[in-house]
Amino acid sequence: MVPPVAEPDLLGDVRRALADDHPLGLLNLVSSVLAVMDSRRSGPLERTTEAEKASYADLLASFMDTDLRETTALLAVIAEIETDDLIRARIRREVASRQHRLPGWIAGLDRIEPYRVVEMVHVLGDGDDVIVGARLPSGHEISVLVYIDHNLGTVAKDGFVLDHRIGDLVAFMRAKVEDPDDTRWDDIALADARARISEAIEAGAITYPPYETDTWPATRPLVEWITRLLPGGGSGYQRPEWSEKAVADLTERFFASPHGVDLDDADHRSLLDSVLWFGTDYGPGDPLRWSPVAVEILLVDWIPRKIVADVAYLSLAPDLLRAVIRFSHDERGIRPALTEETLAAADRWEPDYQRIIRSPRPQGPQALLAAMGVVDPDGPWPMPGETIEEIMLDGLRHAVGGDQALGRLHDRPLPDEAFEWTGIPDDVRQQVGEVLALVDRCCKEMFDVEVRTACRRFLTRAVAGDPDAFRRKGRPEMTAAAICWVVGKANYLFSNHGGQVMVKDVMANFGFTRGGPSQRADVLMRAGGFPPNEFGDISLASPAFLTSARRQDIILLRERYGPT
Repeated sequence: MVPPVAEPDLLGDVRRALADDHPLGLLNLVSSVLAVMDSRRSGPLERTTEAEKASYADLLASFMDTDLRETTALLAVIAEIETDDLIRARIRREVASRQHRLPGWIAGLDRIEPYRVVEMVHVLGDGDDVIVGARLPSGHEISVLVYIDHNLGTVAKDGFVLDHRIGDLVAFMRAKVEDPDDTRWDDIALADARARISEAIEAGAITYPPYETDTWPATRPLVEWITRLLPGGGSGYQRPEWSEKAVADLTERFFASPHGVDLDDADHRSLLDSVLWFGTDYGPGDPLRWSPVAVEILLVDWIPRKIVADVAYLSLAPDLLRAVIRFSHDERGIRPALTEETLAAADRWEPDYQRIIRSPRPQGPQALLAAMGVVDPDGPWPMPGETIEEIMLDGLRHAVGGDQALGRLHDRPLPDEAFEWTGIPDDVRQQVGEVLALVDRCCKEMFDVEVRTACRRFLTRAVAGDPDAFRRKGRPEMTAAAICWVVGKANYLFSNHGGQVMVKDVMANFGFTRGGPSQRADVLMRAGGFPPNEFGDISLASPAFLTSARRQDIILLRERYGPT
């Protein structure tokens, strides 16, 4: 429960913040209070309870029922940061009815102006600092700094709000950088900053376990408020699309290079396929980008968890990775000292890697369940190589929703099925209709009737699960693209899984030449109660969303790995 409004510490904190010459103290305090009330603090498998929803309303009611200068100040700031127009209007009426004297800067909060954005980018690409400078009519300035981590899926991992002019803050940060030649400082368009920060926050908010620091997510409501004031229409981060031909060309360049020529055999080629899979499908999607952090993720998490093979085969990976690092850094012109740091990370983590691949461990769906706390992360787990059949069957069960569904699976085509409008709230029907029309058009032009039915079913379930996902402002084109992308990924329709369609062509069908649908897709999957998107792996956990071709493939694998 939230402390009652009469709690001396809360009122004392507000009183001290009001006495400060700068607005940031009170802004941060309000942001922290709103962050505690934020339903996004729940995990992806949890739904916000009615009690949790009521607690925020109770908090506001307690402020509105207590006529003090401190509560008036809290309400006045909340009225600006809050996103619900009805709540904002109610709060503003209450504040206008009170006679308390407040600092002049509070009256000017509705005219705060973000005026400059600087992006700090390191050559190894682990993450970016996006810094937004904003100015109040009172002359006060603040700078919002958001750290966006690309290794973990381009997510907002930390955020600060500082009482500095952006020019002063950037100058201070530049002076602290040890190797300025490795770091770029770019002024970027305000609209692009809004797109990048918003998408990263949304992705981070549905990541499990959530990222928490001393300042995050306490500052998230404040950061989101400033971000909403930036103009719309910008471009988010662009995830590169690697065709089969591009990956094949990269493979041949590597094995023809001095770094790879001595490794050109069947096992190393197979392992390189996995390393390039990691590079193209995970993190920022760049197989030539290698940093110490990326090396750590690959060796102590990704390969042991994702690649099911014997120890002799897996033990070759560190030496191959070192060769890939040298090759990639040569192609990119990375400074030798950074290459040595990245190679040192391979040396640092190889002993742990060699120990892990020789130890019992969760793999595939079991690893996801262990990370989410659904099963005991300490096992017991089978030894590597002992139950490949069971691991494969676990993946098939995950794809269709369980053992019974797997056993009953058939390959009859999905019917030509109309969209189910029953139960769709009236206030989202127009938005849903726009999305549906766009999805149907894409399926007609690029896919088939089965895919259209699967997309319609997905849309029905997402709207039924959380209509609020369709009440928020957003382009119907991106929502439609996300639905086609999710269903396409689940059915292995795209070229990286052997299909005939490229993701970029689907995005172009909706008018997008830059950016990707993954952030919006995560929102829709959470709305529909689907399993979380684990590093790009999409499972809709039901045959109802799978085409006959995809189910045929699953049936063949079921027969191959099931009991004889």
